[in-house]
Amino acid sequence: MLTMSYPTIRGDMNTLYDTIGLNYANLRQPDPRIARQIDAALTNAKTILNVGAGGGAYEPAGRQITAIEPSAKMIQQRPPSNATIIQGNAEDLPFDDKSFDAAMAVLTIHHWSDQPKGVKEMRRVTRGKIVFLTYDPSFRGFWLADYFPALVTLDEERMPQMTDYETWLGPVEVSSVPIPHDCADGFLAGYWRRPAAYLDERVRGAMSSFWALGDVSEGLRKLEADLKSGSWEQRYSHLLNLESLECGYRLVETK
Repeated sequence: MLTMSYPTIRGDMNTLYDTIGLNYANLRQPDPRIARQIDAALTNAKTILNVGAGGGAYEPAGRQITAIEPSAKMIQQRPPSNATIIQGNAEDLPFDDKSFDAAMAVLTIHHWSDQPKGVKEMRRVTRGKIVFLTYDPSFRGFWLADYFPALVTLDEERMPQMTDYETWLGPVEVSSVPIPHDCADGFLAGYWRRPAAYLDERVRGAMSSFWALGDVSEGLRKLEADLKSGSWEQRYSHLLNLESLECGYRLVETK
């Protein structure tokens, strides 16, 4: 029985990702299908700023990348590349105005201490396109919330609404990012068709949401029991032959 619980770590995201970073790179590999969608959104930009860059996932090849990331552990997880890497925060970008052709931020904005300020900073230092991979907190329907209902409240507290991006940036285009059934990236919905993965402490350890939830033992017990009894497969049988699933992930890009 896997009933490991995690300490609640709020506020200091540097501390959180210094902890997660110990195993992050192995489990959070960029998925090529999602990568293509991000790459296309960045159009022909040559110089790109990656804000909250983590381990460098989804940085497009063949571009001049500058990555800024607050966690030293996450920076250490990066594979070798030609990127310029700076330890720092979204809210105080150490660059001159209009320094980059484009900027990107992948599954990071919910960790920023001041989201409007961070987005304003991205706009200040960017000449052109700004692209976010994020999550729509108004989305409902991902089965994992049936076992961990606090995920809904957590997303509502941390994730910007889709309308916030237009308030901060002006006109934006919002598109769905379907999650492949064999997604290479182990973010929260990455295992939607592989439910037993959520019982693995190592897998959960690379997901910031599980760290933020605290004690998840009750949900784990319920999920494990349903997998053993066949209840999960019966309840969610409509998912088993799907190649991809709408899970609430969104690509937000300036027009």
